[in-house]
Amino acid sequence: MTRTIMFQGTGSDVGKTVLVAGLCRLFANRGMAVRPFKPQNMSNNAAVADDGGEIGRAQWLQALACRTPPSVHMNPVLLKPQSDHGSQIVVQGRVHGEAKGRDYQRLKPELLGSVLDSYEVLRGQADIVLVEGAGSPAEINLRAGDIANMGFATAANVPVVLVGDIDRGGVIASLVGTHAILTEQDRAMIRGFLINKFRGDVTLFDDGLAAITDHTGWRSFGVLPWLKDAARLPAEDSVALERMTRGAGGGVTIAVPVLDRVANFDDLDPLAGEPGVDVVFVRSGERLPAGAAAVIIPGSKSTISDLIRFRENGWDRDIAAHVARGGHLVGICGGYQMLGRVVRDPLGVEGATPEAEGLGLLDVETEMAPEKRVENVRAIAPALGVELTGYEIHLGITAGADCARPALVIAGRPDGAVSGDGRVFGTYLHGLFDNGAFRAAWLESLGVSSAGGDHRGTVEAALDAIAIEMERHLDVEALLAAAG
Repeated sequence: MTRTIMFQGTGSDVGKTVLVAGLCRLFANRGMAVRPFKPQNMSNNAAVADDGGEIGRAQWLQALACRTPPSVHMNPVLLKPQSDHGSQIVVQGRVHGEAKGRDYQRLKPELLGSVLDSYEVLRGQADIVLVEGAGSPAEINLRAGDIANMGFATAANVPVVLVGDIDRGGVIASLVGTHAILTEQDRAMIRGFLINKFRGDVTLFDDGLAAITDHTGWRSFGVLPWLKDAARLPAEDSVALERMTRGAGGGVTIAVPVLDRVANFDDLDPLAGEPGVDVVFVRSGERLPAGAAAVIIPGSKSTISDLIRFRENGWDRDIAAHVARGGHLVGICGGYQMLGRVVRDPLGVEGATPEAEGLGLLDVETEMAPEKRVENVRAIAPALGVELTGYEIHLGITAGADCARPALVIAGRPDGAVSGDGRVFGTYLHGLFDNGAFRAAWLESLGVSSAGGDHRGTVEAALDAIAIEMERHLDVEALLAAAG
């Protein structure tokens, strides 16, 4: 019998992703076959699974923690927000369609079959499946047709552990309040709770643990401290950008305009980890710093709408001044498309706006098309002669005179474009800076010395450190027993 246990949160961003990733590594280190599972994820941070198709970047990380290839079955429903009201729906790795919020609520019961099918695939491969919920079961207004939390748990008969985030305050009320508003059926699925992100002397919360148990009847599985190594892991979604700072100061500044529909911003993690670099995330309404050595425009789920917003912020003028000063500029995926003269969407693939003027910093044009390229790839950087690995997830075809100077060659085909002076380039390759030799060479052009270390190794070390902390602070044997 395969063990299964689900971790649901009292709210979004309580640390479920890191918790599951750490437990994946913990059980993998014990020699168990472990699989992560998230029935429904909402994020524009996507990854390419080894069996083809898209999954949430968080499930890619959790698969890495399990030391197993990522699969589309680990995240059977992925919602990629394209506007404030609608998302692209990816089912078992493939685009299923688009829907606005209310329409999606009606669609969810139809998707439960795919969710349960994927869950059964993973159960057939594993000693234990660790399931991550989404949002909170306390959102009882969304309970009808739910596939992300208690709807899945009750349909698949999976026991639940409720996770509370003490760092944001009110953790006792959030756990007791969740108990109060759940139905008897949903409440019966919960085997206990754990507290996440505690700072200081944990014994000061002993009375708090007792109070939660007194009010709910649930047992505690432990109190996790603030895990500093979690900062070395890729963030699940753009909520994390709201907390990211401007860097420690004193290093070379790389500015990153935060787009409304920013995608795959973990492309920047390897740069942020460099000791001589300050990655500055620039929010809407702020100016790009004039002293930046480089600007990177990241990926976007809605290139045209983000391009229009880019101009509204005045960032087009900031970018033009930056380039005129001799600054470096990189566009990745949607950011690459923005660097051209125009982006067209005649079929309305991304939305109702058929065309937008680009930044005009590369002599290329992009036209959106329904076919999406989703692929793990190997590439060569011709100017450096170094090999790279990465992945592509994008719509659109880009062509123009500057494509005669490709940034990369992917599987024998040219990718991206480079300006005549070499200071501006764009590419469709995600994971570009994960490659140590490429990262070191690019940083050298900014005057920064880098050892070009393996970023994947940094993530692996963080997972091992987190697993050790979980062994120390959680009742792991009780969690296994609860998993059945």
